[in-house]
Amino acid sequence: MAEAWITFLSLFFCVALAFVFFKSKTKKTLPPGPPSLPIIGNLLLLRGLGIDLEPTLSKLHKKYGPVLTLRLGRRPSIFVTTRAVAHRALVQQGAAFADRPPAAPASAVFSSRQHNISSAPYGPIWRVLRRNLISETLAPARVKAFTPARQWAVQTLIDALHERALEGPVCVIEAMRFAVFSLLLSMCFGERFGDEVVKKAETAQRRLLLNFSKFTIFALFPRIGKFIFRKRWQEVHDIKHQQEAALLPLIHAAAERRRKGQTGFFSYADSLALLELPDCRKLSDEEMVSLCSEFLNGGSDTTSTTLQWVMANLVKHPHVQAKLYKEIEQEGGVDEEKLQKMPYLKAVVTEALRLHPPGHFVLPHTVTEDSTLDGFVIPKGASVNFMVREMGVDPEAWEEPLEFRPERFLGGGEVDLTGSKEIRMMPFGVGRRICPGMGLAMMHLQYFVGHLVKEFEWKRVEGEEVDLSEKVEFTVVMKNPLRVLLIPRACSEN
Repeated sequence: MAEAWITFLSLFFCVALAFVFFKSKTKKTLPPGPPSLPIIGNLLLLRGLGIDLEPTLSKLHKKYGPVLTLRLGRRPSIFVTTRAVAHRALVQQGAAFADRPPAAPASAVFSSRQHNISSAPYGPIWRVLRRNLISETLAPARVKAFTPARQWAVQTLIDALHERALEGPVCVIEAMRFAVFSLLLSMCFGERFGDEVVKKAETAQRRLLLNFSKFTIFALFPRIGKFIFRKRWQEVHDIKHQQEAALLPLIHAAAERRRKGQTGFFSYADSLALLELPDCRKLSDEEMVSLCSEFLNGGSDTTSTTLQWVMANLVKHPHVQAKLYKEIEQEGGVDEEKLQKMPYLKAVVTEALRLHPPGHFVLPHTVTEDSTLDGFVIPKGASVNFMVREMGVDPEAWEEPLEFRPERFLGGGEVDLTGSKEIRMMPFGVGRRICPGMGLAMMHLQYFVGHLVKEFEWKRVEGEEVDLSEKVEFTVVMKNPLRVLLIPRACSEN
């Protein structure tokens, strides 16, 4: 026993000395940051991951500047807190900062070893996958082909809300999630599914979203975490198997329709089945599941989360809701062609995204090779993170930044969400890894919000305040889901 302890202590001190030696060599080049301890780094600074990280980073930003370093794992984690530095990294040095860090163990399972668009390294596979999504699913002609699916999804939501409104106050988020997920499932697999199929797929996807944060422990301790947290590691594979059980039958059914020459929507799954990777092979079933899962979660969870934030702010600010309803009435209702004629509707959605971006951080970037940013060395493999919410409420960019004021985007106040010339807000990211579905997401949000305001007056429940407190799931959601009174409009068609 004594020999075992001596061996353990010897190894510990060797690792600690190596850590100190490495730190002494890199201290002058890395961005500044708080002192860290051997092995555990800066983990003691954090109360938890996700939104709890933001108050800590805000304090550190004031002390160490706009670029700072924390040690939260094997590699340094670098945080960019200001818009100007983010623009220099993601736009002016876009190619250098377009890579992704190596996937953490759980992420590697769910992304099929980084064979999806969001996590693939900056290179040939990423280009092929992204180009396929943009040209085969997000191209204007493809998006227009799914107009009937959007009409059906929004009517499904309206019907559900009408039914629930008869019973009194309505908690709206579940109906929103179901309708938006149904739409994305249709776009992904090319047909309209019944409730049972939708719920099976949604349950599998929601299980991943709700449990993903607890799998970050494997990123902090990638080698020993699987052994220490065996039940949690088994849960990673259980969720993956549940996804495959829900999605593979839909993938195979789409393939069977193609084989029989049956007509229908050309779906995302259809495009993936025809795709050839740079190494001259087709996607495996596992990779197809990962890509379809990414499409479903990327297009549904962020949209339904933002949709709830928009409607919560419209309840909290009835004068904004009244102004929006007036615009909708003046245009004679809501359809896809009329969205471009509704600047206030777009302003309402954009303002909600500024105040409540679905993610307060974009997915981590890394550099393709050792690079320099504002005089600091950013080493290859380091995780580079950008504080989205912090930039969206920067008082140097926005007057009264914490107020919900859609009017700021009217009369010449429009903002370029791509951030190509200047970053003022970046809910979809910026640069070469910007979300390829940004245009579709904006259209879906405007389409759903417009119909919901046209159909109902959204009113606060008497004696209850609209609570805009946040909590982190996969996205940043309302801590207390929105509960409202829904009053059908007199001119409603229902």
